[in-house]
Amino acid sequence: MTKKFFGTDGIRGLTNKHPMTAEIAMKVGQAAGRHFQRGNHRHRVVIGKDTRLSGYMMENALVAGFTSVGMDVVQVGPMPTPAVALLTVSMRADLGVMISASHNPYYDNGIKLFGPDGFKLSDEDELKIETYLTEDAQLARAADIGRARRYEDARGRYIHAVKMSLADHIRLDGLKIVCDCANGAAYQVAPSAFWELGAEVITLGVSPNGLNINDKCGSTDVAVLQETVVASGAHIGIALDGDADRLIVIDEKGQIVDGDQLMALIGSSWSRNGLLRGDGIVATVMSNLGLERFLNDQHLELVRAKVGDRYVLEEMKKGGYNVGGEQSGHMILLDHGTTGDGTVAALQVLGELVECGKPASELLHLFDPVPQLLKNVRYSSGQPLDDDKVKAVIAEAEKELDGAGRLVIRKSGTEPLIRVMAEGDDQDQVHAVVDRICDVVRDVAG
Repeated sequence: MTKKFFGTDGIRGLTNKHPMTAEIAMKVGQAAGRHFQRGNHRHRVVIGKDTRLSGYMMENALVAGFTSVGMDVVQVGPMPTPAVALLTVSMRADLGVMISASHNPYYDNGIKLFGPDGFKLSDEDELKIETYLTEDAQLARAADIGRARRYEDARGRYIHAVKMSLADHIRLDGLKIVCDCANGAAYQVAPSAFWELGAEVITLGVSPNGLNINDKCGSTDVAVLQETVVASGAHIGIALDGDADRLIVIDEKGQIVDGDQLMALIGSSWSRNGLLRGDGIVATVMSNLGLERFLNDQHLELVRAKVGDRYVLEEMKKGGYNVGGEQSGHMILLDHGTTGDGTVAALQVLGELVECGKPASELLHLFDPVPQLLKNVRYSSGQPLDDDKVKAVIAEAEKELDGAGRLVIRKSGTEPLIRVMAEGDDQDQVHAVVDRICDVVRDVAG
């Protein structure tokens, strides 16, 4: 059965347009509450959000939905996505909800759901909730309506948890860090965690106003961070996205370090220290061929999953791996959490910086990436990838790259985009292949 509401990362869309309306949010609360009311205890849901203006509206609608079917609600306010997953488990909640559109602009929003184990929902759970969305809500009796309360200590509990992910003997004294929180969910907790561990912290993107989340800041736009790192003489720059589940790093020279290089660092470090499980890591089809070659040289395996952290997590669980992630900066470290956590991943990088005593520019560039190009083509309707012209040009490109590179064509799970990626040792060939495919897709998509 095809899902109508849930995409690769929850439900997401343009605010006040279907499905991202207050009405749908209330129904999601009622449907998810019905699905997770299991056992003979008082049922509880934890709700967090990022800093976008529409979060107020969506939060209130979800609270109405959950309480109307008899679930108690704990509201933790602006908190990173991984904090909601952590608090769901530690508070013995039946369900966790994060209201966020991650790295998208303020005018988008989304609803991410976590089960009582802190992991994102399975396809089966999401399909069941969608079924309930089409049915009348099972409203509680007046005496059984849920209660809602705000929990004021959530930030402190999360800060303590992320600090515990770093070895006890490591302090960050002497490190100057520039931390860009994207005017998003981690604007209070991430700088505090770094400062409490001894670092000198220069902050960017910590003045959210509801409209400036991910706006020329954070992991999707690092220009100001690059300038600030170099101008301030900082050792490193940390860039999080709107809900702080992804990380991009800037070295002391202002160079960008993406998720592939971070996975190379964490994977090889954990392997040396006997912490890496599965003798490899899990990445996606978008990760650079250079990462795979580097890991193979370390006698480690790279397992590729479909794009999306949920698919990375599925492969990690299946193969017993504890390190996985995406080129975009999602880092899943199962020893320290159940979902991507940019702050925890940053602490692993900072710990290595302290232990090795090397500059970030040397420590964080462990392999030379193979020339890779990704372009997006926006479409308004239809299925461009099903068109015969598109299929033909893709087949031609695959034949051309056979043995010399890779081609990945996919539809975005969060936006109306066709993503075209090619990589290979011949940069000119890579650019020519991508441009040729994009031209045909663009023509077909109008």
